[in-house]
Amino acid sequence: MRDVLDRLLPWWEGDHQVALATVVGTWKSAPRQPGAAMLVGVDGEAVGSVSGGCVEGAVYELGQEVIATGAPVLQRYGVSDDEAMGVGLTCGGILDIYVERVSRVDFPELGDIAADITAGRPVAVATVVAHPDAAHLGRRIVVRPEPQPAVGSLGSPRADAAVVDDARGMLAQGRTATLEYGPDGERRGEGMRVFVASYAPRPRMLVFGAIDFASAVARMGSFLGYRVTVCDARPVFATRSRFPDADEVVVSWPHRYVEAQVAQDALDARTVACVLTHDPKFDVPLLEVLLGEDAPDLAYIGAMGSRRTHEDRLARLREAGLGEDQLARLRSPIGLDLGARTPEETAVSIASEIIALRWGGGGEPLRETEGAIHRHQG
Repeated sequence: MRDVLDRLLPWWEGDHQVALATVVGTWKSAPRQPGAAMLVGVDGEAVGSVSGGCVEGAVYELGQEVIATGAPVLQRYGVSDDEAMGVGLTCGGILDIYVERVSRVDFPELGDIAADITAGRPVAVATVVAHPDAAHLGRRIVVRPEPQPAVGSLGSPRADAAVVDDARGMLAQGRTATLEYGPDGERRGEGMRVFVASYAPRPRMLVFGAIDFASAVARMGSFLGYRVTVCDARPVFATRSRFPDADEVVVSWPHRYVEAQVAQDALDARTVACVLTHDPKFDVPLLEVLLGEDAPDLAYIGAMGSRRTHEDRLARLREAGLGEDQLARLRSPIGLDLGARTPEETAVSIASEIIALRWGGGGEPLRETEGAIHRHQG
């Protein structure tokens, strides 16, 4: 929903009825991930995408029906020998798409949810998308971190308690997925499917070293959806004018900045760190903090430099007391081997490594691999 919220909210505020189609499950090489959304809006306008163009026509028609009836629908789109071209999902994937009507009456919580998303406050929406009793379809509960209470109900205290507990755990990880329970929320049961959409703040990218490569990396990080911080101890280089794509530019010794961020619990398992200074007086103290025993388990830690610089850096870190398990977390020299030369090409190389690590890709040409193209988080 986040990707269509800027169009959905004005319609909701104007008391219009629109259809919201959301990908709630994918298998094989489905082109979009759970949470991707499409609107059938005012005057029949279509906004967003659930399949990159494969099934949008069929979803559009279903959305018009849902607006007319008000009854939510969970529809599966996939490929069989007879139906491969029926809805055009020729990539071989399978999509479960949940379509619901959205208005002030149907979704009264949307305004508060939108305010949370806009402000970067974590919030999750758990919606019943399948149930043996059709009367339960569309029931939702809005979940925020403790001690804030959940808002809404799925129909029973047992179901509410189970889903709220699971949704808070997913929200902490920034995960979006469909969970299955028994009809009354039994954890090992089946029959009730609940789609939990987590709207966590954007993941962070920390870029250390105010050099030309950092500007390109910051631009790429912003493009990928990260909240980008550029940090350097030299005020003449760490300026807003040099890094217009960064969300913030910090003048500080990098290791002191990270120590403060760790103390504030401001880094998490989605955070990526790109160390681009390749100067030991900056790199080594910083990496001691990023790789130390008390450091958070970041998604990615990469450091720029030649192989000789890398070996020297490792030696200094070993002298500082870091063990081999800690050093194994360091991606250095940073990036994938793309033959990059320019700052922009190097930024693509670094981004490629981050993406490959996140999704389990190997970096090989797709024509030389087999199996599913799109990997899914576990």
